[in-house]
Amino acid sequence: MAMRITSLYSGLDTESIIAQLVEVKSTKVNTAKKEQTKLGWKQDAWKTLNTKILNLYDNVLGNLRFESSFKKKTTKVSNSDAVSVITGANAVNSVQSLKVNKLASPGNLTGEKLNGAAAYTSSSKLTDSVDNGGLGIAIGSTIEIKTGDKTTNITINEDTTIGSFVSSLKNAGVNASFDEKNQRFFISSTASGKDNDFTITGVNSAGLSEGSDALIALGIGEDIQGTDAQGNPTFTNSTAAGRIYGTDAEIELNGVKFTSDTNTFEINGLTITANATTKEGESISLTTMDDTSGIYDMIKNFFKEYNALINEMDKLYNAASAKDYEPLTAEEKESLSETEIEEWETKIKDSLFRRDDTLGTVANAMKSIMASGVEVNGKKMYLSDFGIGTLGYFGAADNEKYAYHIDGDKDNSNTSGNEDKLLTMLTTDPDTAVRFFVNLSRSMYSKLGELMEGTEYSTSFTIYEDKKMKTDYNDYTTKIKELEKKLKDYEDKWYAKFSAMEVALSKLQSNSSAITNLLGGGS
Repeated sequence: MAMRITSLYSGLDTESIIAQLVEVKSTKVNTAKKEQTKLGWKQDAWKTLNTKILNLYDNVLGNLRFESSFKKKTTKVSNSDAVSVITGANAVNSVQSLKVNKLASPGNLTGEKLNGAAAYTSSSKLTDSVDNGGLGIAIGSTIEIKTGDKTTNITINEDTTIGSFVSSLKNAGVNASFDEKNQRFFISSTASGKDNDFTITGVNSAGLSEGSDALIALGIGEDIQGTDAQGNPTFTNSTAAGRIYGTDAEIELNGVKFTSDTNTFEINGLTITANATTKEGESISLTTMDDTSGIYDMIKNFFKEYNALINEMDKLYNAASAKDYEPLTAEEKESLSETEIEEWETKIKDSLFRRDDTLGTVANAMKSIMASGVEVNGKKMYLSDFGIGTLGYFGAADNEKYAYHIDGDKDNSNTSGNEDKLLTMLTTDPDTAVRFFVNLSRSMYSKLGELMEGTEYSTSFTIYEDKKMKTDYNDYTTKIKELEKKLKDYEDKWYAKFSAMEVALSKLQSNSSAITNLLGGGS
């Protein structure tokens, strides 16, 4: 680097002169930076647009190209408060009769209130203080918990507290807690249904009843003595505990009974959830049919997504020119407000796709497929056969001339008053309508897939040359570094020249002074 010195002898404004010389040469650097900035903006714009195209390809066309997507069923329920139904695609069109006899419920045990000298807490030891029935709890007392096929024994020792006992109950497979305010144990099964219920009994030694006594002391006595007519266990302990047994849900569909440990039944393509029992003599009707409105809404959603995309693409392609606008340098931004900078850059960003060849190719391919029609059962059919078309060149707004509208669509003010041919076709000839939209979707899906194939310049599922743009962006980075180095070298060269001039002037002035002194001294 050349040494930089001030203009002591020449009197010239060296810094200003060099700055002007460098400014002329800096044009190449600024041009390269602006071109890189625009390329970066275009990369971001393409990423956003590519995501929208990929959404249409994957999430819309990807479903519509399969006939199974159009196999929608719905079930009308005469009493939706008592029953809800989810209809599978394979459900049979029918009218069925349903009764809800019982709802599934979990087993519950509400313990008797403990009456100790002082209120019990989770830290109270069972063998020291808990004594509800005057029998006490002996060390080594064992309690058996059965939940389904699982059996667990809980043995009480001198360190067992109410809190640790509750934890042991949970580990045995039941929900359990001790309510300190009400001084009661609460125990319930973790799932509904008879087979998911629990039993809690005391394990007694020969001639002794320490297990049963412990249960009575805890207010949860449940010694099994037998079963009632319904198969529920019976007990003889005289505690005031409240017990509700787990029950299965039971429904009658067309006179046939079905049971479940939950309130949900899956029967012949229907998922039936019982919410309340039916009144005596009441019968709920389930009417299963083709979901015409669901298919209609699916097709309507396709046009909503397609229209939004094609309108945006046309707007980008037909954008106004911004040929007199370039990205601003840091120095140029200093003289502008943030609003002015934003407006300037927006003008450029809005024009990035103007007359873009790649964008034009994609948009034209989509428009061509929509206008060409497809063959159904040997007959060429078009969107117009279903009352679907554009508003015409003079009827549509700018950049919306290739958007499609459904006649009779209540949400479309332009065509809501027309006859709804699409709904009529879906009702009277659903097979033809479905086949048309399946073929149309497959055609566009195939074309977009072809346009998004990976190449030397682009990755798979990308509509634009993302690889090439990334390479070009990196090349700009290298080019800018090289140009900046050349500019720096150019600047240093001029500083070196002016420095040399100052040194020469300094020597000249020194020699001149010496001669003057010499002449003056000889006079």
